[in-house]
Amino acid sequence: MASLLVVPRRTPSALRAIVQPAATRSLSTPAPSPQASTSTSSDSPSEPNTHYRITLRRSAISLGERKKGTLVALGIHRRMQTVYHLHNPETAGKILALKELVEVENVPASAVRTKTEQKWERKAPRGFVVVRNSIPQRS
Repeated sequence: MASLLVVPRRTPSALRAIVQPAATRSLSTPAPSPQASTSTSSDSPSEPNTHYRITLRRSAISLGERKKGTLVALGIHRRMQTVYHLHNPETAGKILALKELVEVENVPASAVRTKTEQKWERKAPRGFVVVRNSIPQRS
């Protein structure tokens, strides 16, 4: 099922290429250059990118209520928080409204992490590991 993505004309072409999923990109739209692309190098080429990884990099303290409301609609509440959303025109429009504040990356479905999974990935392993024992061992 094809979806229509509406992007304003005055949007920079590099941002338009990031926001527009590869499946809906027309042949006339040039592919983004490697330095402008934000996809990870560990993604397999056979798996399509289906989600946006959105991370809030800049604070929204002094912004208006509309921009703050857009952040809440995306599910972002604090700096450096990462959320995942499916590719769709509504999400693309929200990203474009906040393009100065967020970092966006196209990722496949296998790279999507829930809030709990992200928390466990940040945690240090429990317990300890003996690196060196200074007490001589008895046989």
